[in-house]
Amino acid sequence: MNLRDDARALSGDLIQLRRTLHRIPETGLDLPRTQETVLAALDGLPLEVRTGDGLSSVTAVLRGGRPGPTVLLRGDMDALPVAERTGLDFAADNGRMHACGHDLHTTMLTGAAKLLSAHRDRLAGNVLFMFQPGEEGYDGARYMLAEGLLDATGQRPAAAYAIHVLSAGLPSGVFRTRGGTAMAASNTLRVTVQGEGGHGSMPHRAKDPVQAGCAMVTALQAWITRTFDVFDPVILTVGTFHAGTKQNVIPDTAVFEATVRSFSDAAQARVKDGTVEVCRGIAAAYGVDVDAEFQEVYPVTVNDHTEADFAAGAVREALGEERYVPQAQPLQGSEDFSRVLAEVPGAMLFLGAPPRGADPERSPNNHSPLAEFDDAVLADGATLYAELAARRLASA
Repeated sequence: MNLRDDARALSGDLIQLRRTLHRIPETGLDLPRTQETVLAALDGLPLEVRTGDGLSSVTAVLRGGRPGPTVLLRGDMDALPVAERTGLDFAADNGRMHACGHDLHTTMLTGAAKLLSAHRDRLAGNVLFMFQPGEEGYDGARYMLAEGLLDATGQRPAAAYAIHVLSAGLPSGVFRTRGGTAMAASNTLRVTVQGEGGHGSMPHRAKDPVQAGCAMVTALQAWITRTFDVFDPVILTVGTFHAGTKQNVIPDTAVFEATVRSFSDAAQARVKDGTVEVCRGIAAAYGVDVDAEFQEVYPVTVNDHTEADFAAGAVREALGEERYVPQAQPLQGSEDFSRVLAEVPGAMLFLGAPPRGADPERSPNNHSPLAEFDDAVLADGATLYAELAARRLASA
């Protein structure tokens, strides 16, 4: 089977589908228009299709002509609450945006379903297509797993793969991955400092939560640099800090939130307890009360070494040696595909997709309202999805 040529023949349809999805971005777990569009694109293919009970997921099973294992392919479908400012003629205008490229993921996975369906008689096993909502902080993968995703074919998958596009940092059409830790764990630290308000001219007669909160922010940064090995790092960024109503009034409370990233289970466990203890210690020193909550969002994304090597080989053989570069370090972002990889050996790959002619190092990053992605990568993304499944089934 020549999947790459077949994908090129589908290129026009893939671009049209991607732009349709881009115009109708939806966020969270409920994506009715996106789900409807995906179901229409899959209609007529020899697939066993099921939709989610508690979320707008789509699960599709392609059964090959001969018995064999199951390979899972994931594409996420949700967008972000970002007002698009790209100026594209197919830009969204509803205050939401596919700023992370999930419209490309969904399109490429749909293309792979079409490619593999055309060659189903030659497949020795099953392909499980996972169209997932709620990746952007809603833990959609966890919900799909709870609804029985891994048992959809009657046997648990032998391998699982996902592709994520990047609007910056990697040339268009180039893939990369790595064995072991591929992406960080994501956590949230929420802190409420309770003091006693008063007049700004008499701070000694109040208990200032702003001063205590600021001390917590700086102490957390210092604690991290003196606690964690630079080769097993932790990143803490305070993104919000809210307090007060007027410049001469000491408020009763101050609230801040931080994102906390780690790259190993050991660092994750230590930062979870340590951040809370730092806040409590500072609160005691300033004579205020504190409620510090550490919420685990997504675990570390860990690629299976063998599957990552297999995926890299598939890129080189199917698309060319120049289309793959090794990934030296994990990305600081996080993914709920980590939950699938905790159950099934597999790999997440990254695909450069900045606009043609743009400098990848200067292009707006994923999640930017200015982020643009190259439609030219759609055919090769669909090709690689299909190649990963076909080659993995053939190797079993």
